[in-house]
Amino acid sequence: MKRMCFIVLALASMFLMVGIVHAGNLNINGSTTVLPIAQKVAEAYMKENPDVKISVSGGGSGNGIKSLIDGTTDIADSSRFIKDAEAKLAVEKGRYPVPFAVAYDCIVPVVHPSNSVKNLTLDQLKAIYMGKVKNWKEVGGPDLKIVVVSRDTSSGTYEVWESKVMNKERVYPGALLQASNGAVVQAVSKNKNAIGYIGLGYVDKSVKPLTANGIQGSAKTTLDGSYPISRALYMFTNGWPKEDTLNFINYVLHPQKGQQYVEEAGFVPLY
Repeated sequence: MKRMCFIVLALASMFLMVGIVHAGNLNINGSTTVLPIAQKVAEAYMKENPDVKISVSGGGSGNGIKSLIDGTTDIADSSRFIKDAEAKLAVEKGRYPVPFAVAYDCIVPVVHPSNSVKNLTLDQLKAIYMGKVKNWKEVGGPDLKIVVVSRDTSSGTYEVWESKVMNKERVYPGALLQASNGAVVQAVSKNKNAIGYIGLGYVDKSVKPLTANGIQGSAKTTLDGSYPISRALYMFTNGWPKEDTLNFINYVLHPQKGQQYVEEAGFVPLY
C-alpha cells in the first residue's frame, strides 16, 4: 500500500505538465483485465484527438511487459506489478519501465448460476484449486464434482490469485486453463460444476459471484481494503512518457475523463 500511495501521489505532478501536441500512433498491449479500460479510454481519446491512432490488444500481463521490454509496444497493460526479473531484463536492454496505477480491481470467484454455494473462505478456495476438495458437497454445495477453471501462467490475474489465495502453491494440473477473463466467464457459464475467478469488471448475469471470507467484492470493499483479493491495475511506459504517450496517460488519469471510463468498464476509479 505504501508503494501504491507513492505511485498515485507522484502522478499528481503529471497534471502540472503540458503534453506536446503530436500526431501519431500508439500501441497498447497486455492484460485482458485492463483491456476493457484501455479500449474505452482509447476510443474516447481518439474522438477528441482524431490525428492519433491507438491499437489496443490483450494477451496477458506478462506478454504486455515483454512487449515493452522488446520495444514492440508503447504502453504495457498489467494487472500486477512488474517482477524484479522483468525489471532487471528491461534495464539490461536499456529500457526503464515506469508504472502508473490507473484503477483498482478485485478478483471475484464465480460459479454457475445454478450452484447453491454463496461463500468460500480463502482456505476453501485454496483447497479447491490445489485439487484437495473435489466435490461441491464438501463446501456446502450440491453433490457434483468440481471443475476448476484457472488462468494461464502469463496472466497477472493468475499471479495475484497465486499470491493472495494459493500462498505460492501451484494450481493442480487438472485445472482447465483459460487465456482471458472472458474465456473464464464463458467456461463457467456453460458448466454447472465449474468454478473460476475473474476481474470485477467481467462479472455479469451469466455467472454467480461468490463472497470471499464472507465479504463481497465491490468498489467499496476494494478501496477500504476489506476484500481479501484486491489489487491495483497498471499501465507501464518505457521511461517517463512523452508526446502522445504522455497525453494518453494524462487522459487515463484525469478524474473527469479517463477515470469515468474506468467506472463504466466496471472497475474502481482511483478517486
